[in-house]
Amino acid sequence: MVDDGRAERIDELSCQEFAELVTDYLEDALDLPTRARFDEHLVDCPDCPVYLRQMWEIIGAVGILHEEHVSAEAREVLLSRFRSWKTAT
Repeated sequence: MVDDGRAERIDELSCQEFAELVTDYLEDALDLPTRARFDEHLVDCPDCPVYLRQMWEIIGAVGILHEEHVSAEAREVLLSRFRSWKTAT
C-alpha cells in the first residue's frame, strides 16, 4: 500500500457515501456529526465538490417539480428505473 499522505480515518466518508448524502445535505437534513464529515470530505476530495456543483446546477435548471406535474406513466417509468438502479448497486 502506497502512502499518499492522506491516511484514511474510520470516520472519513467515501465518495459513494458522500453521493448518497447529497440530497439530505441539500435539504439541510444531515445531523451535525454527519454534516461535519460531509464538509470535511468536500475539502479533501477533488471530485465531490464538482459533483455537488453539478447537482446545484441541475436543481437550478429544473426548478421545483411537484409530483402533480408528472404524469402517472412518467412516474411509473421513473420509479421502475430507480428501483432497478437501487438493486444494481
